Amino acid sequence: MRKYLMRSPYPFVVAALLLGPHLTGAATPAAQKPAPAPPSRVEPPPAEAVRQIAQSSNAFGFDFYQRLRQKPGNLVMSPASITTSLAMAWGGARGETAAQMQKVLHLQGTAGEVMATSGQLVRSLQDPSGLVVFRVANQLFGEKTFHLVPAFRDQTAAAYGAPVELLDFKKAPEKSRVHVNQWVEDKTSHRVKDLIPPGAVSEETRLVLVNAIYFLGDWEKPFERNATYQAPFFLTATEKKDVPTMRGGDYLRLAQADGVTAVELPYEGRQLSMLFLVPDKVDGLAAVESALDAKKLDTLVSAMKRQDVWLELPKFEVNPGDSLSLGDDLKEMGMPLAFDRQKADFTGIADPPDPADRPVLAKVFHKAFVRVDETGTEAAAASASLDVRGGAGAGLEPPHEVKVNRPFLFLIRDNASGLVLFLGRVTDPSGK
Repeated sequence: MRKYLMRSPYPFVVAALLLGPHLTGAATPAAQKPAPAPPSRVEPPPAEAVRQIAQSSNAFGFDFYQRLRQKPGNLVMSPASITTSLAMAWGGARGETAAQMQKVLHLQGTAGEVMATSGQLVRSLQDPSGLVVFRVANQLFGEKTFHLVPAFRDQTAAAYGAPVELLDFKKAPEKSRVHVNQWVEDKTSHRVKDLIPPGAVSEETRLVLVNAIYFLGDWEKPFERNATYQAPFFLTATEKKDVPTMRGGDYLRLAQADGVTAVELPYEGRQLSMLFLVPDKVDGLAAVESALDAKKLDTLVSAMKRQDVWLELPKFEVNPGDSLSLGDDLKEMGMPLAFDRQKADFTGIADPPDPADRPVLAKVFHKAFVRVDETGTEAAAASASLDVRGGAGAGLEPPHEVKVNRPFLFLIRDNASGLVLFLGRVTDPSGK
């Protein structure tokens, strides 16, 4: 027993990151559209299985957001990315460790079922038509002397297409960290750098699980770039600043309930949309955030109807410098055993003879990026004209005016499943 207490189980790192959505008309080398999605379309899983995956991911996402929202300023996260990364680790968890993770993540079914369904769902979102770019990459980086359980390696490869790359964590932890971060940077078109901070990888690290999502989408009907103007944005009830604000009209899905206006902007192809939640009160964001959960969102989305809408929306970018470290939050949410060096059970990942050598979850990192502006492609910009302010004819209802001129929430959703890919808030469009 003394030997077990004196030695530390080998840690592994879950690095969950997200890049997107990124909308840009003025293409810089880093912002140009990457190679198109795979040529063949992957059919989504059965509807009931998709519903369960979306419900689970969204429920965890809003649970976690209730903790994240305590931080000041602009925020962005991806429930889908975090749950994918943790689901890979859960696939190798056993006993009470697995039970705690399953409860926190709201997962339904066996690990094999969940991983297979979520992997197929995410692959099905990658549109071979190229109307939007949605890329997902998963990878396991293992210590070259560390032996993974073959069933775990095969399961993650089959479900998520996650190969294993062997690195020398023992002798070159910093070099290995830089290598993993470079992989991340490459997979995200150089938008996310230094996901894993210095010191997070040590000579004891035995496995790093990484999920990367990159999204680049164009509005189905872009904003007129010449129509963007400086308009006031109310930071608080008493403070405001002028920010670049896009404006245009279209028939959009809209709903108003419980002190919030929800308006949806579809991307090309209408498979994905961005949903904006705008409080009725300038200082009403906190109340909207505290009441929002997966069921509340479903109710709001169900109430949305297409209407003639005049929308004014600020351009914004959320690009945090530092990664989020999620470990403490996940422990407090109900899965402390995964991080417990004496009690964690990940014997489905590795099961060495000495219990002191068994893996334990050490760190979980997450980093996200989002930028929104008027248009995405030259062709769409050339064919679009949104200046329909005076379009209402005699006897017709005037457009419903929605001014996103106060702190608001945004979500990117898969319209068919309801899966929330992105979730965040903007309190100051001029800040990052």
